[in-house]
Amino acid sequence: MFINSCITALAFATNAAVVQPTAQFMLQWTQLQSFGLVHLVPLPTAIKSVMAFLLMDLTYYYWHRANHRFLFLWRFHNVHHIDPDLDISTGFRFHGVEILLSAGLRVFQIALTGISQGTYILYELVYQANTLFHHSNIRLPIWTERWLNTILVTPRMHGVHHSQVQDETNSNYSVIFPWWDKLHQTLRLNVPQSEIEIGIPAYSSPDDNTLQHLWLVPFQKQRDYWRKPDNKLVERSPSVLGEDLSRMVDFSTTSIAPNLSLRTE
Repeated sequence: MFINSCITALAFATNAAVVQPTAQFMLQWTQLQSFGLVHLVPLPTAIKSVMAFLLMDLTYYYWHRANHRFLFLWRFHNVHHIDPDLDISTGFRFHGVEILLSAGLRVFQIALTGISQGTYILYELVYQANTLFHHSNIRLPIWTERWLNTILVTPRMHGVHHSQVQDETNSNYSVIFPWWDKLHQTLRLNVPQSEIEIGIPAYSSPDDNTLQHLWLVPFQKQRDYWRKPDNKLVERSPSVLGEDLSRMVDFSTTSIAPNLSLRTE
C-alpha cells in the first residue's frame, strides 16, 4: 500500500499540473470554436452528451490497447501491471510518465468529440469510479457480476486483464463499458477467478516491486516479460477454461492453486 501510495502521489501531481490544465484549455477552445464531432450535426444536447461520453470511452479503449501494443508505451504501463496484489490502490498506480503522455490523449479526445465541460466532468467521475470498482478485490456472486458486466467492466473481467498469462493480459481493455472488447473481439471472460495469478512473470520477485525499481524500470533494459526468471514461459492449461470466451465462469473445479504451466523453449 505504501509503494502504491507513493506512485499515486506522483501520478496525481502530474495529472494536476499537466493533464487537467491541458484538458481545460481544450474544453474552452473547442466550445468557442464549435470544434469536434458533436458540433457537426444539429442534435439535442442530451444526444450530443451521450455521443461524446461514448466516444471518450471508446478512444480510451484504443489508448489502453496501444499501451499494450507499443513497446515504448508498455515500458511505463508495465509498472501498473507489476503489482502482485490487485486492489483499489492498483487503480491509481501509474507511472508519472504514463500520466504525462495521457495529456496528449486528452487533447485528442476533447478535440475529436467536442465534449462539453459538464459531460467531461461526468465522464471523469464515472471513469474514476469504475476504475476503482473493477480494480477492487470485491468478490460478487457470479450471477450479479454477469448481470453487471452487460453494462460495466467488473472485477472478474478486469482481473483477467491482470493475469500473468500474456494472451489473457492482452484482452479486456475496456474501462467503463465492456462493449468495446466485444466489438473488437478482445473480450475474454472464460478464465475462472481462482485460476488467475496477478502480475508480470519476469517482474514477480519482491525486489521488482520496490519504489525505486518501479520508478526506474521503464528506463532500464527490459526483460522478456512473459517468462519467469528461470526462462520458463507462463501458459494456461486449457482444461480449466470455459468454452465460451464471452461467458463469465465461476471458480474452477479442477484446482485450488492457479493452474499454470511453465514451458522452456
